Amino acid sequence: MAAVESFSATHLGDPQPGDLIEIFRPAYQHWALYLGDGYIINVTPVDEGPPATFASAKSVFSRKARVRMQLLKDVVGNDTYHINNKYDGTYAPLPVEEIIRRAEYLIDQEVSYDLLGNNCEHFVTLLRYGEGVSDQANRAISAIGFVTAAAGAFSLLGLLRSRSRERQY
Repeated sequence: MAAVESFSATHLGDPQPGDLIEIFRPAYQHWALYLGDGYIINVTPVDEGPPATFASAKSVFSRKARVRMQLLKDVVGNDTYHINNKYDGTYAPLPVEEIIRRAEYLIDQEVSYDLLGNNCEHFVTLLRYGEGVSDQANRAISAIGFVTAAAGAFSLLGLLRSRSRERQY
C-alpha cells in the first residue's frame, strides 16, 4: 500500500489508524476513517460514477451507499482535509483493532444512507465510537426547523393582517 506523503501542506499531522478524517468540499464536509498505509474507508452513493467523488447533487437524494476502501489522496483530490477526532471528549473511542475490524467487515457492502439521519459522518463515528453522530446533520436539522418556524410565523402574520383588513370593510 502506498504512503501519503504529498499531503503535508493540506493537513495537520499524520493520520493514525482509526482517526476521523474531515474532507472540506466546496459546499460541505465529507468524512472518512483512516485505516492505515494511506487508505481510508468511506461511503459513496451507489448510483454515482467515480467512487472518490461525493460532491454531486445525487448524494443528497441517494438512499443507498457503498462502503469503499480508497486511497486518501484519491478521495481528497484537490480539496483539503484534516484529522478531526472531535468527539473524543464526549465518547470513548473503541480499541483501534476493533475499529479496523469493524471497518474492514463493511468494505464493498451496500448500506442505507440518509443525509440527515445516516450520513458519512454518522458512518465513521459509529465505527470509531460505537455511536453515530453528526454535527453537520444536526446543524442542517436546526436550520430546517428555523426556516420552517419562520415561514409559519410569516404565514400567521399574513393571515392575521388579511383578517384585520377584512374586518375594516
